[in-house]
Amino acid sequence: MNLRFRQLQAFHSVIETGTVTGAAALLGISQPAVSNLLYQLERQTRFKLFERDRGRLRATPEANLLFREIDTVVRGFDHVTQAVIDLQNKQAGQLQVASQHSMSFGFMPRLIAEFARDRPDMSISFQSQYSSKIQEWIISGLFEIGICETPLLHDGLEAHPIRVETFVALPEGSPLAGYEVLTPELLEGTPFLVMGPDHMTHRRIREAFGQAGVPLKTRVHAQLFKNLLSFVKEGMGVALLDPFVLDFDREGGFVSRPFRPQVLMEMAVITSATRPLSSIGQEFLALLKAELETFSVA
Repeated sequence: MNLRFRQLQAFHSVIETGTVTGAAALLGISQPAVSNLLYQLERQTRFKLFERDRGRLRATPEANLLFREIDTVVRGFDHVTQAVIDLQNKQAGQLQVASQHSMSFGFMPRLIAEFARDRPDMSISFQSQYSSKIQEWIISGLFEIGICETPLLHDGLEAHPIRVETFVALPEGSPLAGYEVLTPELLEGTPFLVMGPDHMTHRRIREAFGQAGVPLKTRVHAQLFKNLLSFVKEGMGVALLDPFVLDFDREGGFVSRPFRPQVLMEMAVITSATRPLSSIGQEFLALLKAELETFSVA
């Protein structure tokens, strides 16, 4: 016996609605088409499916037994159909993004929330981590999109480079806030709160002070910009930080000023060079790149 799914779907819809008219409206086909599908199903099963009762169709015992058997199948197919529609409309799917730490406290949550606003069924996987780990995650397929600091340590990464300017964060009320731009000369003797010695901002601030012939006085070493900003707010010194941690801090307690010579941070938006992005990933990647352009300098 070669039963067709459309026959079972028509039969299921008639049971659900109680009429051929209701089934036709539910399936988006004509009433004669529904009646024809029922006729075909009765011929193939060789038993009667419905009795007419005052204008409505009443299922026979055989039909009720058949309905119980096919109900899960038909509903499952409807769920699959809806899932496909949701994916086509980008209402479902999974967004998988990882970023370096300073972006994770404001910039990325705001951007992801904006992207998710019209996608209530989309699931989100987001993690912040050190840049080397993010690159490993993208290579392994654990995440689709990453934002990290350079250098890139692996082959097989597609990279969109960006460069952002760093700024000096000062405790609120610091006399140094009276200057529009800060230089090594103006900062001589001021305690600096710095990242580890291998971080690009640490190396470049040392180079800037060395070229100016000014000694750099370091007081605190930490591994996160967010930690350095907390120490700045406590009045322990000044720190050179990226705009992501500065612009998205809502607590206050500090001011920031440009530093010259300019110190830039090289970063990259990364994806796998060998694994295609999902539709959700492609759309979010375009939004992310556009948003980062507002922070990027030539």
